[in-house]
Amino acid sequence: MDAGDLRGCRPFTLPEYPFRDPFDNKLEIIMRRTLPFILLTAAMISIPTAAMAQKAKERFAAKEYKDADDNQLLYRILKPQDYDPKKSYPLVIFWHGAGERGDNNTSQLVHGMDDFATDEMMAKYPAFVVAPQCPTGERWVNVSWAADSHQMEEKPSESMRMSFELIDALQKEFSIDANRIYACGLSMGGFGTWDALQRRPNQFAAAIPICGGGDTAEAAELVNTPIWAFHGGADTVVKTQRSRDMIEAIKAAGGKPKYTEYPNVGHNSWAQTFANPEVYDWLFAQHRE
Repeated sequence: MDAGDLRGCRPFTLPEYPFRDPFDNKLEIIMRRTLPFILLTAAMISIPTAAMAQKAKERFAAKEYKDADDNQLLYRILKPQDYDPKKSYPLVIFWHGAGERGDNNTSQLVHGMDDFATDEMMAKYPAFVVAPQCPTGERWVNVSWAADSHQMEEKPSESMRMSFELIDALQKEFSIDANRIYACGLSMGGFGTWDALQRRPNQFAAAIPICGGGDTAEAAELVNTPIWAFHGGADTVVKTQRSRDMIEAIKAAGGKPKYTEYPNVGHNSWAQTFANPEVYDWLFAQHRE
């Protein structure tokens, strides 16, 4: 590249900050030298991630469910390749986190759904994967995520009620194996997963609640459901103790849940979980008796 190639290019500059201290000059020098490489590395990492997310968006069809009162729940659905209505297929219902709420019917695909949409996964485990989107301002479970505990309310949230109706409707529309319906969710959706299990303990063949929490008083309802829970040991958004308490309560009631805690990992405990092939092998191996 010669000088002519650089005409019209602006030099890289750092933004002005409203404060300065004795370390500013050293920090600025370090940032000027390293930030371009950091940005380049981040861009290179994001290329395959963006490609996978795009594949999920393409393969998960955008749909909407309306109840008897015309209330709407947006959702995305991944259908098995070469779907044959004469066969029965598993159904995975995924409840996303708080950051993916909205009305674009896309954000709920950000975490984990690209893993279900790969060629390898779809060939190995043909299944329906459904990801509803919770509207902005609503929750899968109307509880505080920062609390040490909570008591399950008498009725589910509107979004959870609609999710249950969606599951029922899909079973009428498609050939779904009623003994292989799986629940999965992270953060706000982790709470949703525990809540769904407690409200419909006889429906789900297995569940993967990630960095969530449930009502320990309802643990006896879950002793017969295969559960593999995950949480980061350094989570400051949803207390790690929430998962620990649920696991211990189920064990005390006679159940045998699995639990994986990632040391020194914060709230993002779903990244390692969805990247682990053993998780999918375990999930799709479960059948409701």
